[in-house]
Amino acid sequence: MAKKIYDVKPPKVVKKVEKELKEFLNEGKKPRTQTARHSRHKKTERPLWVPISVGVLAIVVIVGVYLFFKLPKADIFIWPKVDELSFQKTITADKSVDTVDILKNVIPAQYFEATKTNTQEFPATGNASNEGLASGAITVYNKVEPVTPITFKAGTHFMSDSGKLFVTFQKVVIPAAKKSGSKVTPGSVKINVQAVEGGNDYNIAPSNFSVPGLKGTSYYYSIYATSADAMTGGYAGKVKKVTNDDIQGAKDVLVEKTTSDATSDLKNQISSEYILLDNAILSKVSNTSTQTKVGAVVDNFNYQTTVTTSAVAFKKSDIDKFAKDYIISQLPDGKTFLESNFKVDYAVSTVDISGGKATVNLDFSSGAYQSINKNSLELSLLSKTADQIKEVVTSRLGEQVTKIETKFWPFWVSAAPNNQKAVIVELKF
Repeated sequence: MAKKIYDVKPPKVVKKVEKELKEFLNEGKKPRTQTARHSRHKKTERPLWVPISVGVLAIVVIVGVYLFFKLPKADIFIWPKVDELSFQKTITADKSVDTVDILKNVIPAQYFEATKTNTQEFPATGNASNEGLASGAITVYNKVEPVTPITFKAGTHFMSDSGKLFVTFQKVVIPAAKKSGSKVTPGSVKINVQAVEGGNDYNIAPSNFSVPGLKGTSYYYSIYATSADAMTGGYAGKVKKVTNDDIQGAKDVLVEKTTSDATSDLKNQISSEYILLDNAILSKVSNTSTQTKVGAVVDNFNYQTTVTTSAVAFKKSDIDKFAKDYIISQLPDGKTFLESNFKVDYAVSTVDISGGKATVNLDFSSGAYQSINKNSLELSLLSKTADQIKEVVTSRLGEQVTKIETKFWPFWVSAAPNNQKAVIVELKF
């Protein structure tokens, strides 16, 4: 029977196709039957732990391989034999040089100077009597016969009938007496007098006076004086006066203080890198003075001093450099200077401050050990066991080494790696 051919699909077929097309557009999937979709899901599903386990295992293997080749390390500790070298040298610190020179035995020095002036008040300790001198007027009479004027020089003394002595500071001319028959009228002159001593005792009442200088002559009873009023102004008291000990004591105290101050100023100029020894400081007193004289009646007086201090200082680093350079110049061939036990002591023996020089005695020492080429030695120890390492070091350095110690890491390593960066030679002293 002949097969039928349709130009268009039957209605049922068209509806089925439209339904599948609609599902495709809504779900973004190719139209397929429910059974086909379930069947595909079952084929692609796998457990999650499988790929994670594989990744972790791969990482562990990679890390293990890396650590196996990178962790091995060898530390070789070597204690070289140390020889002690000691020296004594006398050098000059000189302000005229700029560099350390071990051939000329000199190091640079620096000159410093400071000037200080102090003024201080000091008490007077001497005791003095502050006594006022009594004074007044007297009338001097002249009854000398034959009548004649009498002249007394300044400084003539008159004594009261109570025994108090007074003096005149003026020239005294006493007119001659006048005589009329048997009657004689004495000539007279009024003068000022002053007591020769202070005190209240000289404030005497009106008195009669004689001239002691005329005693024993014919004029003693012919020349006399009287006072009409009491003497006044005499008094007594205690005051302070300046003594020699006061002046000297003030000088001693102020010179010491000013010297100390000048020294402090000097040291403040000098940085800590310099060495300034006490016997390398010179102090010079350039001025000591006071306006007050010995015996001056004052309670206090001022004293002034000026002191200049100067010094020659040198750097500790220059001392060390000289000593180290000298030791290195004396090292035997193949020996290396050991910095760690270097030491130096110094003392200034003579100082020329004005010349800017100081002589310094040095006592210094250090250790020396056999020079070791660590790079070459490390290369010779690659892949060696601890015993082999000891044999190699001993064969190369012999008695110049007192101890050898090898440490491998990690625990499974039994020989030095074949990588120089992992083989470390360290010197111990």
